[in-house]
Amino acid sequence: MKKAFHKAISLMMAFVVLFSTMSFTISMHYCGDSLVDTAIFSKLKTCGMESEMKAENTLQSSDCSIAKKGCCTDEQQTVTGQDELQLTFDKITLGQQLFVAAFFHTYNTLFETSKEVTPSLNHYPPPNIVRHIYKLDETYLI
Repeated sequence: MKKAFHKAISLMMAFVVLFSTMSFTISMHYCGDSLVDTAIFSKLKTCGMESEMKAENTLQSSDCSIAKKGCCTDEQQTVTGQDELQLTFDKITLGQQLFVAAFFHTYNTLFETSKEVTPSLNHYPPPNIVRHIYKLDETYLI
């Protein structure tokens, strides 16, 4: 039990370290005021209005062109992870230790399979049959 508990704690701490130090960027494409697409780990899809605006601007002559402002905007939000990690766990309070212990105990008991106990009648032998009671109540046709 102790081995599984320590393994679970080390696995949880590895996930905490991984997710607290991971950084990622969320990209969003707006066409006017409406959100068209959101991407985290893939390429952002656009509504296609940028290519139309570029095509209109290139068709005009270069000496008297008026650039139109597009209705589309791209927005990026960056979530940065922490760079400094605390390598010692001396500052964990008693309440935090109790919480972690209670969490792992309840988490481990969620997945335990309980054996279904079948009642054993070995300690209680059946009664001795003195008479066949079912024969007393039967009627036979002759």
